[in-house]
Amino acid sequence: MSEELTGNILIIQDGEPTATVNSTLAGAVTEALNHGCIEEIYGGLNGLRGLMNEEIIDLAEESQQVIRGLRVTPGAALGVSRGAVRRPEEFERILTVLEAHNICFLLIIGDRETIEAGARLSEMAEAKGSSLRVIGMPKSLTNELSVTDHCPGYGSVAKLIATTVKELAVDAASQGNHDLVSILEVGGGHTGWLAAASSLAKRRNEPSDPPHLILMPEVAFSPETFVEQVSQILKTHSYCQIVVGEGLVDSDGNYLATSIPAEMASLPTITSPLVFLRTLLEQHLSIKVQGAQLGSTQRCGSHAASLTDSNEAFLSGQSAVTAAVGGETGKMVTLSRGDTDTYSCETGLASLADIADSSKTFPANWINEDGISISYQFYKYASPLMVGEVTVPFENGTPQFVALVANRVDKRLEAYSMA
Repeated sequence: MSEELTGNILIIQDGEPTATVNSTLAGAVTEALNHGCIEEIYGGLNGLRGLMNEEIIDLAEESQQVIRGLRVTPGAALGVSRGAVRRPEEFERILTVLEAHNICFLLIIGDRETIEAGARLSEMAEAKGSSLRVIGMPKSLTNELSVTDHCPGYGSVAKLIATTVKELAVDAASQGNHDLVSILEVGGGHTGWLAAASSLAKRRNEPSDPPHLILMPEVAFSPETFVEQVSQILKTHSYCQIVVGEGLVDSDGNYLATSIPAEMASLPTITSPLVFLRTLLEQHLSIKVQGAQLGSTQRCGSHAASLTDSNEAFLSGQSAVTAAVGGETGKMVTLSRGDTDTYSCETGLASLADIADSSKTFPANWINEDGISISYQFYKYASPLMVGEVTVPFENGTPQFVALVANRVDKRLEAYSMA
């Protein structure tokens, strides 16, 4: 049993926001109020870089109505950094700020880059003999963090993508006459977790449902094969629905956004796989091609958020506080699913250093041999994460979100130059 530590807690959000990252914040604040050893509950504005300049607010002064409202509000209520913290002097400054404000418990909500920073802070604090306890809470649109079964944020973006595919497919079906291609470009960087989520739009045992082609970064793209695949689909379907991950590459490993065939070299600069594919099809097939990019909308669609995802994000925040108060440090909250047929989820802990040193790739055996469809194993993995709907309050016909009052805590140090 560790010795009880008394002091202040500070919570940071950093990295790309998700539809449920504020639910994690709400869970942490709610749990922190239950522990007498926590004297003040602070939030760091604008991520770790904001913390370097002592941008700290008092979260205990926020109303319970606002804290509850965070659970349905997208974005990062505390704000995130522009640019990562990497230099030793930057970490030293953060530790100095934490000491000046008697922060004993530092909770960091973030993606892989943020977790790496958390691991560094924890190691430096320990080397200095500091009593600071650092706990990470996962969040990631791209489901990139290892060790944890899945990341809060992924279930909601998967639900949004699958929903968008269904809506686009209905729209395309009303227009197509064996001459229409609809392309949706999704994010995900160099992994296909987001592109694969589109397969969840298919009904069970209906492999011909849209999307008809899923183009993953893990499968090298062949222009000739692609054109032939689309041509064959249009022979039996009135339209062809395609989903492409932004990190799609050719056989040489070049991103399609920059890999331009010789016959297309005279065309305007290709800026995305969507533009590349549309241009390719218009060159080779006499068809109409329409396209859409989810872009930043995929991370802030609270109207299509998953209740399961929101609840697990909240649980992650609660568990982080419990772990910190219980004496843990240098750890990240993880999610693990039960072994029963009915989906269940529990939290655990893993080393920040272990998570920072690895990432979770999309399993190769979850991609079918045709390279353009996803196996049932992925369906079993991902579909429970999308279950349930978040009830978002509406006012005058639009969603009603909350914002923090954000009462500032007085600075105690000289201003820091971040040049």
